[in-house]
Amino acid sequence: MNLRFKGQGSCGTNGGSTGNPPVRATSRANIRREMRHKRRKLTAASRAALATHLARQMANSRVFQRSLRLAAYLPNDGEMDLRPLMRRAWNRGKHCYLPVLNGHRLWFLPYQPDTPLDDNRFGIPEPAISPRKRWPLQALDLVLAPLVAFDGLGNRLGMGGGYYDRTFAYLASRSHWQRPLIIGIAYEFQRVSELPSHPWDVPLHGIATERGLEWFAPNPHAPARN
Repeated sequence: MNLRFKGQGSCGTNGGSTGNPPVRATSRANIRREMRHKRRKLTAASRAALATHLARQMANSRVFQRSLRLAAYLPNDGEMDLRPLMRRAWNRGKHCYLPVLNGHRLWFLPYQPDTPLDDNRFGIPEPAISPRKRWPLQALDLVLAPLVAFDGLGNRLGMGGGYYDRTFAYLASRSHWQRPLIIGIAYEFQRVSELPSHPWDVPLHGIATERGLEWFAPNPHAPARN
């Protein structure tokens, strides 16, 4: 497992880098357009291989092993596919949840391989089950959040809807007990040198790519060793 901390050197031989310098930050709209284009250019075989690498990395991490209830997502618009990781979670007796649009925020409903799905207004599949089965946010152990771009400070650029920021805004006012942990999921090429941010953006606790898991310090939840 390649585990890194922001501001420290890499603990692995890969160094968490693709060998190319991070994309220079421009406007959020330009970054979003460029990264979405890069994701869509990936072949199906490349997506599958990268998803397998990420699943292997995350499954070996302490945070995944200690998490019983985790929120994931189904891939859309070329996003990193978490289905291989969810299969590993189910095999270990863990519970998975998927985001469901609820106004300007998200609910998280249980998801199993046989859960019926319906497309939301963005064409993204959601569990077609009773909203009464939604799980409280603070009772989730881990949220694996999709993103378009990220930087080394834990800033996340999403698709522009602000759903994750509004849903987890309460974390910004807590300095000690924070639950769930939010880890962004991305391809390594989605890293930028600096990401323009807004005061209401909820920063990530960590980022996971096919290269490994990186925690953003200072983070009291980040393990000293994996």
